[in-house]
Amino acid sequence: MYYIYILECADNTFYTGITTDLERRVFEHNSSLLWAKYTKSRRPVTLIYSEKYENRSLASKREIEIKKLSKKQKNELIKKQD
Repeated sequence: MYYIYILECADNTFYTGITTDLERRVFEHNSSLLWAKYTKSRRPVTLIYSEKYENRSLASKREIEIKKLSKKQKNELIKKQD
């Protein structure tokens, strides 16, 4: 399974990514010196949204769609999940 996720950073910005392991990836964003360039200076981050996909192709397409959304549209997407 692949997951698309949105993190809320300490500076109230959003980070959107893709992973096969949500728990590990959020941990890496909050603690790792590697692979977390954007979030490294914006810690702590909180997982606020995720979607599950069966393959990387579908997940990657959705990630691109979400990254193109405005912050307002992302907020609406997040509210729909609640």
